[in-house]
Amino acid sequence: MLPLDNLVVLDLTRILTGPYCTMMLADFGADVIKIEPPQGDDTRRWGPPFMAGESAYYLSVNRNKRSIVLDFREPRDRERFLAMVDQADVVVENYRPGTMAKWGFDYESLKQRNPRLIMASISGFGATGPGRDRPGYDVVAQAMSGLMDVTGEPGSGPVKAGFSVGDIGAGMWAGYAIMVALWARQRTGEGQWIDTSLYEALISWQTYLAANYFATGEVPRPLGSAHPNIAPYQAVRAQDGYFVLACGNDALWERMVEECQISFGDDPRFRTNPDRVRHRDELILRLENEVFQTGTVHEWLERLSRAGVPAAPIQSVEQVFRDPQVAHRQMDLVLEHPTVGPLHHLGVPAKLSGTPGSVRRPAPLLNQHAEEILDQFGLTGRREES
Repeated sequence: MLPLDNLVVLDLTRILTGPYCTMMLADFGADVIKIEPPQGDDTRRWGPPFMAGESAYYLSVNRNKRSIVLDFREPRDRERFLAMVDQADVVVENYRPGTMAKWGFDYESLKQRNPRLIMASISGFGATGPGRDRPGYDVVAQAMSGLMDVTGEPGSGPVKAGFSVGDIGAGMWAGYAIMVALWARQRTGEGQWIDTSLYEALISWQTYLAANYFATGEVPRPLGSAHPNIAPYQAVRAQDGYFVLACGNDALWERMVEECQISFGDDPRFRTNPDRVRHRDELILRLENEVFQTGTVHEWLERLSRAGVPAAPIQSVEQVFRDPQVAHRQMDLVLEHPTVGPLHHLGVPAKLSGTPGSVRRPAPLLNQHAEEILDQFGLTGRREES
């Protein structure tokens, strides 16, 4: 049994944040109907790379869904959408604030037809407030949220995260909020509107960084791979490259001092974590020059592992998908796509013992499921292929 297999989701989203949200629901069985304009989701054209004409980007976040084209400029298609709303549980959209209202599809209008409907709106900065009309691109949210200002090496200039954490974070918040709203509907019988944004998702992730600022008034600065509250907790250089070291408490530091025979381990500047944080720069310099430069990454990882000190290689994407742990946890799955053939998909990261999610079908071709979707909702006539 898939836990959401009776949940009908009308997915008006495109690009990344909305499709990621609805993919999460689809992985656990929701019937996600991807409603696309005649030209399709923008990311169908984002590339290269393309695989048999399909964008790798689009394929990455639209699995387990079905596609139908509806052109909201056409009265017939607007009526079809409203008829689908009457039978749906959830609508998810990530248009600019105000766009849905122009079509008559704002939450208050849809609620009149279906009081049990839950609608999730994802935007760059939220549907209200003076910043509501700012463009909702991931890099804009990263810049505005403080993320780019604290990312990178000291003096490097602003650096964005290596992938779209604002988009994905807002999509996950929307998915979480949808499940909360469904739980609330069980008790009240009524749906509700969810309004979230990339900006708020990234601000919410500041956690201890914001707490440090509130406590001290000091503006956080970029520390490279280091942690503002723990040391050593970062990438360090060995003879042949870097590895990550994570001494999360004083006991781990003492184990490392003993295993690695660190001569300055009893220096009062490094004895406790607060001491090490205050003298981080000198600590890392001495660790790299006096200790880790004497051996290779592999040698240090072996020694630290024996001592029970957390440390890890810094893997490329290629190395990640060669990791036997990734294979064991089924995070690289292959499905047959109708035009691409065998196609790799990332697995479902949350494993449920009783009702696990699954990857059952690849991302749909444009308008692939129009006939069966129209039949499902009792709408007569087949939608013209676009």
